[in-house]
Amino acid sequence: MKKILAMLTVLFLAGCMGQPSLDDENLSDLELNLEDFFEGKTVAYGHFQDIFGTVRRLFKVDIDGEWDGKTLTMVEDFVYEDQSTEQRIWTLEKIGDQKWVGKADGVYGQASGEERGNAFNWNYQFDLPTEGGSMKVTFNDWMWQLTEDRLLNKAYISRFGVRLGEVVIMFEKIN
Repeated sequence: MKKILAMLTVLFLAGCMGQPSLDDENLSDLELNLEDFFEGKTVAYGHFQDIFGTVRRLFKVDIDGEWDGKTLTMVEDFVYEDQSTEQRIWTLEKIGDQKWVGKADGVYGQASGEERGNAFNWNYQFDLPTEGGSMKVTFNDWMWQLTEDRLLNKAYISRFGVRLGEVVIMFEKIN
């Protein structure tokens, strides 16, 4: 019983850890425009880390983006450390000066996000594949443009309000 109580306490505390805000001070003069950054070819490298800090999965993503003036389509081809692959196609629609909505296979309903300064916050629920099938999780994605051709992404993953882990990705524009 003590082990279960300790585990529940750790999970609760992990879920309460702070996250960024679009109201945080902008530490850069860069203005992130998703349609500019992701149009063309981008490569990304990342990992999934559980709440205990253990890196559980490594991956590379090749992204081909196309902007038609209103919709950004991103074809993401993932290759994991075990050589398994996955493709996700995002369709993002710009619905205001700084606001976006989007969808992809596995996303429940619609994702929504907002750009501000060099930052972008993107939220959605996702059917995350697992060893035993899949589970519905919530992604709270944060992106910061670091240079003209580099973007850092940190995604907080939770289920029922309890943080399960984080994904960290570095994107690099290659054209």
